[in-house]
Amino acid sequence: MRAVIQRVSHACVTIDGQKKSAIGKGLLILLGICNEDNSEDVDWLVKKIAALRIFGDENEVMNLSIQDVDGEALVVSQFTLYASYKKGNRPSWYRAGSHEHSIPLYEVFCTRLSEAIGKTVGTGEFGADMKVELLNDGPVTICMDTKNKE
Repeated sequence: MRAVIQRVSHACVTIDGQKKSAIGKGLLILLGICNEDNSEDVDWLVKKIAALRIFGDENEVMNLSIQDVDGEALVVSQFTLYASYKKGNRPSWYRAGSHEHSIPLYEVFCTRLSEAIGKTVGTGEFGADMKVELLNDGPVTICMDTKNKE
């Protein structure tokens, strides 16, 4: 599983001109899933993200987690995080997980993150053509890969 985590002042997802989800201060998480991912990857990633101290404290030092600042989260599926670009200039997506494998893991990830932060997590729609708007705060952007835990 790969995630791009962005600290945001606000973010929203629009599908077919209709706003699907919106958040204020919190995290926008772009989530990529491959066929090798499983519930252990979900658990590890949720634990890391929920505890990630990237929000400023009273001295503006990144020392607080999303829970500490009562932040929100928006999770958007992003198969393009598994782009293969080694040959030529047109990316290949062969490493991205199939819908049958990825959708249940995406849903479990969102549910477990919601439980971890104590708030409903906003979502996009798996496989949809989404428009994502955000105001990156900092900017602060962190990339995580469950296959690279060290």
